[in-house]
Amino acid sequence: MKKVLITGANKSIGFETARQLLKNGFYVYLGSRDLKNGREAVEKLKAEGFNEVVAIQIDVSNQQSVNAARAEIGNKTDVLDALINNAGINGGMPQAPLEASIDQFKKVFDTNLYGVVRVTQAFFSLLEKSAQPRIVMVSSLGASMALHSDPNWKYYSHKSGLYPASKAALNMYTISLAYDLRNTLFKVNAVDPGFTKTDFNNHRGTGSVEEAGVRIAKYAFIGKDGPTGKFISEEQNPETGEIPW
Repeated sequence: MKKVLITGANKSIGFETARQLLKNGFYVYLGSRDLKNGREAVEKLKAEGFNEVVAIQIDVSNQQSVNAARAEIGNKTDVLDALINNAGINGGMPQAPLEASIDQFKKVFDTNLYGVVRVTQAFFSLLEKSAQPRIVMVSSLGASMALHSDPNWKYYSHKSGLYPASKAALNMYTISLAYDLRNTLFKVNAVDPGFTKTDFNNHRGTGSVEEAGVRIAKYAFIGKDGPTGKFISEEQNPETGEIPW
């Protein structure tokens, strides 16, 4: 049975991604900053008949928490087949380039970028033992600098100096990591779940969490001929999924 760790998986898109991977035969380590919330999420999944899931306390912005999660999962398994870096925060308001504070930037980057680095580095030694290791970075369509530079793009006027900047930095980390692992069995991709209706955006999104979960989960089990080092948004490009950075 393949095993996956999903950060920030106690609700919303992360929770649905866990459900989708359980449907596809994965054992899920459901990461949650608050262990109580994680355990409640696990009970919901078990009530649906999914038993191959356990809650793991992990705060990606805290190195000690990441280390403890690595030790806990390492005591349960020698191999991790997939890592989905889903945990993220939007940083609050204001987000205008001349108004967002340095403290806001630090807080958002500490989760959305540094948190991903912490978790990826901590769990790499388990991932590299897999026959088909997969790393999925949950990114955002709004992080595409190419699209944001195109006046004809439908979201061209939706500019923000904070959250998209953190995801753009995450995208660059994805490119670099995929390049470093180009001659290995790893597949590393940044995936946009779409403009999803969640608490994260005050339910202003247009897509469902079910659709978002499917979009993310599929890149945890793509085959050997699947993409790596790509930015994927099926909302933007339904045909191939690939979009410009």
